[in-house]
Amino acid sequence: MADHCESPSLVISNSKTAIIGAGFSGIAAAKQLCHHNPIVFEASDCIGGVWKSCTYNSTKLQSTRKNYEFAEFPWPNRNDPSFPSKLEVLDYLESYVKHFDVLKLIKFNSKVVELRFVGNAGYCWDQPSQGQPVWEIAVQTKDSDNLKWYAFEFVVVCIGQYGDIPKIPEFPSNKGPEIFKGKILHTIDYCKLNKETASQLLEVNKVVAVGYKKSAIDLAVECAQANQGAEGQPCTMVVRTPHWIAPNHWFFGLLFSFFYTSRSSELLHERPNQTIFRTLLCFLLSPLRRGVSKLMESFLLWKLPLKKYELKPDHTFEEYIASCQLATVPENFFAEADKGNIVFKRASEWWFWEEGIEFNDNTKTKADVIILGTGYNGMKKLKTILPEPFRSLIDYPYGIMALYRGTIHPLIPNMAFVGYVESVSNVGASELRSKWLARLVDEKFKLPSTEIMVEQTLRVTELMRKRTKFFKRPCVATFSINQADEMCKEMGCEL
Repeated sequence: MADHCESPSLVISNSKTAIIGAGFSGIAAAKQLCHHNPIVFEASDCIGGVWKSCTYNSTKLQSTRKNYEFAEFPWPNRNDPSFPSKLEVLDYLESYVKHFDVLKLIKFNSKVVELRFVGNAGYCWDQPSQGQPVWEIAVQTKDSDNLKWYAFEFVVVCIGQYGDIPKIPEFPSNKGPEIFKGKILHTIDYCKLNKETASQLLEVNKVVAVGYKKSAIDLAVECAQANQGAEGQPCTMVVRTPHWIAPNHWFFGLLFSFFYTSRSSELLHERPNQTIFRTLLCFLLSPLRRGVSKLMESFLLWKLPLKKYELKPDHTFEEYIASCQLATVPENFFAEADKGNIVFKRASEWWFWEEGIEFNDNTKTKADVIILGTGYNGMKKLKTILPEPFRSLIDYPYGIMALYRGTIHPLIPNMAFVGYVESVSNVGASELRSKWLARLVDEKFKLPSTEIMVEQTLRVTELMRKRTKFFKRPCVATFSINQADEMCKEMGCEL
C-alpha cells in the first residue's frame, strides 16, 4: 500500500468524485452525481461502451424499448414493439447525454490503468473521508506516454463485464491456435472491422463460429448472409452446451418478463431475507413455478426447430432465466440453417489442427477462418487496475462480485460498482443504483455495519448460486423488484 506523501505529483482538480467508463452505467452514474461535478474517464473517443466497441452493426437489442430505458428519459417511440438496432440504441444514449448535459463531465481518450488506495490503514465504510483523498487514479491519455495522476474521495467503476479482454479457451499442447494455418479472431476483433473488411473475411470462406450465445448467433447470421449464392460456404457453429433461446420476448402477446419479473410472478420465487411465511408460500407454489417453466419450454420448442437440430437444452427454462443469459435470435437464424447456410456441430471438447478444428468424437471440420464467440473476462479487466488486497477480495467467494445492493463491496471503501448486476432491465437497474449511490454520497442515509453488509451480500449471492447452475455473474432477474423496493426503502423514496 502506497503512502500518500510518496505519491507522484497530482493533477489539480476541483472534483472529489471519479467515474470510470462512459457506457450506459457510467452515464447513469454521471447524471445522478452531476451535482458533485464528477470526472468521467473514458478510454475511447466516444460514449456507448460495449454498444460502440463490442457489438456488430446487425445486432439488435434483446428487449423492448420499455425494458431498456432511463425512467427520467423515455424512448420517443417507446410503444414500438420492435427491438431497436445498434444505431438506435446509441442515438438514444446520445440524446440522453445531450438532454442532461453530461458530455461536459467526460474526459475522452483517458484510460485508467491503475488505482491506488491512499486512505489510512483499516479505513472502512463506517468512517467518513473528512475531505481527504482515499483513491488515486493513474490515467493514460492518447496523446501522451506519461501517466497523469488524480486524487479523489470517491470512485465509481463502470467498465462492465464485457469487452476489452477476451476469454480464450485453454488447449492441450500442440493443439492450440499456433498450429492452425488459417485466420483466428475473437468476436471483439470482428466487431472492430468495417463492413467491407468483415464481408471480405466471411465471403467464400469456410468459417467456424465457436459458441452459442448472442455474439456467436449474430455472427453466424452475418456469415450466412455474406455467403449467399453458388460459391458461398456454410458457417459451422460449434455448440458445446445448448441453451434456451427465444425468437423474441413475447409469449402470445405477453412479455416473458410478465411470468418472471412482475410483482405477482415474484411470489413464486425465493428472495433474500424472506420470512418463514414467504418460504412456506414459495414451497406451496413450487408446482405452479415449475409449470410456468414447462410452459415456456413447450412454447419455444413449438416456435423454434430446436429438436430438429439437436439443440434442445437439458436444463429448465427457469434455471436459464435466473442466470440472465437468455438470448434472442434474429428472425432468419433458423431460416438460414434450413437452407444449409448454417451448420451445427455439437461437441463437448475441441481443439485446433492445421486445417481447422478437431472434435472429441474423432471428426474434423476444415476452416479458413475461426471466430471465437467465447465471451469476455470482465473480472480480469477489473483486477488489472485494482490494488491488493482489494484485488483478491473482489471475486470472493464464488468468482463473482458480491456487492451490497448490487453497488458497493463492503470491504472496499469509498468505491462503487455500477453495471455489474444483471436483471431484465439493465438500464433501469443502473439508473436506480446510481440514484441510491448519489443519496449515499450525499449522506441522505447511512449504511449498516460492515458485518451486516457482508452477511446480507453473501445471502443474496448464495441465493443466486442456488437458483441456477449457470452461475457466472450476479443476476437478480427473479427478485429484481424486491431488491428495488429494499433500495428505495433504504434511501427514503418509493418506486
